Amino acid sequence: MKTEEIIDIEDKYFINTFNRVPIVLDHGEGVKVWDIEDKEYLDFLAGIAVNCLGHNHPKLVGAIQEQAEKLIHISSIYYNEPATVYAKRLVDATCFDRIFFANSGAEANEGAIKLALKYSGKSEVLFCGDSFHGRTFLTLSVTDHPEYSAPYVKNLPKGFKKVEFANLESVAEAITDETAAIIIEPVQGEGGVHIATEEFYKGLNDLCKEKGVLIIVDEVQSGFGRCGALFAHELFGLKPDIMTVAKGIGGGFPMAAFLATEEVATGFVPGDHGTTFAGSPLAGAAANAVFDVFEEENLVEHSKEMGEYFIQKLSRLKDKYDFIDDVRGVGLLVGIELNFECGDLVGKMLEEGFLINSTAGNVLRFAPPLIVKKAEIDALIDALDKVFDSL
Repeated sequence: MKTEEIIDIEDKYFINTFNRVPIVLDHGEGVKVWDIEDKEYLDFLAGIAVNCLGHNHPKLVGAIQEQAEKLIHISSIYYNEPATVYAKRLVDATCFDRIFFANSGAEANEGAIKLALKYSGKSEVLFCGDSFHGRTFLTLSVTDHPEYSAPYVKNLPKGFKKVEFANLESVAEAITDETAAIIIEPVQGEGGVHIATEEFYKGLNDLCKEKGVLIIVDEVQSGFGRCGALFAHELFGLKPDIMTVAKGIGGGFPMAAFLATEEVATGFVPGDHGTTFAGSPLAGAAANAVFDVFEEENLVEHSKEMGEYFIQKLSRLKDKYDFIDDVRGVGLLVGIELNFECGDLVGKMLEEGFLINSTAGNVLRFAPPLIVKKAEIDALIDALDKVFDSL
């Protein structure tokens, strides 16, 4: 089928909720992908920070194929080895004691909020300005993007209060006796790649401990090596009680989880929460393969090194073009803030053979596979320079 035929079929049959880029991707290898017309692109979005191993990684593909020949799904009624092995590996790599598997970041965040409310017996949760935690009714209630929540504002659950990101005074003023938790992204991805100071995170630790408020870190986008550490909160000394993960955890296979300390995990008893598909043998096998590659290829350190190189190269463009207001990020979650709306530049970069996206209106966001190399970063920089020069 041709690109136009596929687009026409989708336009006729899909519920219209996406503004898609008008290409049909067909296959990939490493950081490269090809569309159905066999045009090649370098992928600097990685499925929005999901495809951490790039495309068609032999270890991941092999693990999925091998497990699919055994068991794909068995429900949460029975034990299975791959997910159990992975649970131990992930918990042992963190400061947490217990884990619950989910299918998506929104589900993980929803479960984490439910656990915080149930454990504390309180009724309020704080969230930050410019945050994004999902599109379910509960996670929309802690997402500061009115364009997503406006149609449902009359129906959203109550008990959620917005505070200013990176402003400790704003958090302190919002806390009451009914505050169960604050949910926070260590690095705000959808909000425009924003990072708070270490002083803020340290102050948040102290304040929440003093007030008996749990800290939920949303590492859905910032976690699993994306920011040059296994989890971004480790970089800033943030001490969470609950953590959510998704996106890169399965290398492209849908998987997520929330983790908690032993004490907080006691908030749930059998029947308080559940899932049909999460923690399947296939998901466990995929996640174990991703973890293996992280260890074998030292991807966390590689992400740190490539991120530093990437930001250095982007900073040279900032020196060259006065419409670049800021270059920021950590590891391979990087943004360029421009002084104009930049959605059109995504299309211009597509024409140059690069997949990127924009967020917060005027920020170009980059989240390439963690296997990206300097030569691929250099190619992107050259394309950006060409596009910027043409403006």
